[in-house]
Amino acid sequence: MVSENSSCTSLIFTYGTLKRGFSNHVLLQDLMRTGDAVFKGSYQTVEKYPLVCGPYRVPFLLNMPGSGHRVTGELYAVSSRGLARVDELEGTSRGHYERLPILLIPAGYGYESGNNKENEEDQAVLTRAAAGGITCAAEAYYAHKSFEKEMWMKNGGKGFGIYSDKEAKGYVKRKDRPQDLSFLDHVRIFISSPSD
Repeated sequence: MVSENSSCTSLIFTYGTLKRGFSNHVLLQDLMRTGDAVFKGSYQTVEKYPLVCGPYRVPFLLNMPGSGHRVTGELYAVSSRGLARVDELEGTSRGHYERLPILLIPAGYGYESGNNKENEEDQAVLTRAAAGGITCAAEAYYAHKSFEKEMWMKNGGKGFGIYSDKEAKGYVKRKDRPQDLSFLDHVRIFISSPSD
């Protein structure tokens, strides 16, 4: 277990390839080794959000609360240096993702992982979570707003609650993608291509 680091003050929610067992987790492992990140646990979004795959099976969380599923992922506390490195990976300055607020609860608190109970039960769980002080304000990397609606439509208005090996099957690492186009070009091609 990694000890707490007082310089790790920003909380980020990871839901895709930055999670343990996926290809970009090496960045967080490196940050944990240098004291620039601390694993805080498995968490789930309070609200439902669309989690979809784009080109090369890259996962995107869409900032469209109320649609999709409660998304399960991992929470990390990171230092300012760690946050800058994750921002770089996520392409926040290049229009790939936007780092924005999200409200979380510990995974499994009142919900089965990936299970989405209906409104009355949802409200009861959220009320208990808020009363118990277990909600957590963090930030997540959402698909950039310039293509999020098209990404949702391209996925048929369907998403998933957890990015697992099943969803990641066919993921292509950045170094193995065609280098003659930008990532945003790949996104535009993906969105405009005929659906399967």
